[in-house]
Amino acid sequence: MAAFTTTRTLTFGDCDPSGIAYFPSYLHLMVGVMEAFFADIGHPWPALVSERRIGTPTVTLNLHFERPGFHGDVLDFHLEVVKVGRSSLDLRHRVERAGEVLWRAEQRIVATSLETHKAIAWPEDIRAALLRALEASGGSQA
Repeated sequence: MAAFTTTRTLTFGDCDPSGIAYFPSYLHLMVGVMEAFFADIGHPWPALVSERRIGTPTVTLNLHFERPGFHGDVLDFHLEVVKVGRSSLDLRHRVERAGEVLWRAEQRIVATSLETHKAIAWPEDIRAALLRALEASGGSQA
């Protein structure tokens, strides 16, 4: 079972002139889903960035497209925590339309200091929230 699920609709601006989803738009939507996930676990990005000065850049991203999405499609985004490292976080994304998988992604993000732009350990409170999400996803701790 996914640790986090949310729904997004493909809008006109997400699609190319033929009405098919433009793949960079998928990445924009995926970032919004990650932001919603962090808010859901109690650590919204505005507080991470402005108050705690923590960034979460992507260091690895593998995408697998299976079917096209179209203007107006309602997409279900499923985000699973796969592994929590000292400073890394491995995520698995699955995007569906009416139960049919459109694309999948494996992603690694890293906690960084916005002062030095170097990797830092996840603060204990954030790490605890990520570990709870990991447990809900059935992943492993590093």
